[in-house]
Amino acid sequence: MMAAVPKVLCLDKGVLLRQVLALSRVATARENRLCAAGKVPKRRKEKVQMKEISAGTEYQYGDINIQMTSYDLCLVEHFAQYVHRLCNRLSIRVNESYAMPTKTNEVLFLEEKGSKMQLDAVLTTHQRVVQIRSLSSTFAPILLETIQSSQPEGVHLLMKQHTEADFKSRLKSRPELEELLAEMS
Repeated sequence: MMAAVPKVLCLDKGVLLRQVLALSRVATARENRLCAAGKVPKRRKEKVQMKEISAGTEYQYGDINIQMTSYDLCLVEHFAQYVHRLCNRLSIRVNESYAMPTKTNEVLFLEEKGSKMQLDAVLTTHQRVVQIRSLSSTFAPILLETIQSSQPEGVHLLMKQHTEADFKSRLKSRPELEELLAEMS
């Protein structure tokens, strides 16, 4: 019996400290149970709110959207990651990086002797946007040339100033909700 006592008393400082911290977490009544287990609690998703659009100065551009569009989801996703990492490495401040809603187009063809249209293909267009801020006017051509030189085939690139219309097009429209709001007013 006495042989077991020294083992209990000779706990490593790190182990003892971890046990004390775990007990103090459990003792707190206000804390979430997931937090007490050492995990981060889930946060509610907040609504996307429009931020102030920076107009820029004589020597710097304001908010700029680098838009990449392709029919291949994997290709456009990896290219957007590349552009994001490139901007980070070049110390260009990235405001946001997000996906736009997917657009679907149906390709129809006309039969030889008839007026009926037949469905030929369904094309889905995927778009990703990397939004940067305060890009130097002397560094902008260098960045654009670097991005264009590594642009894969099938990816369309567009670099333009961010506007309020760009922010609104980012959100999906909900016709059912709009109809209900119209009926209420």
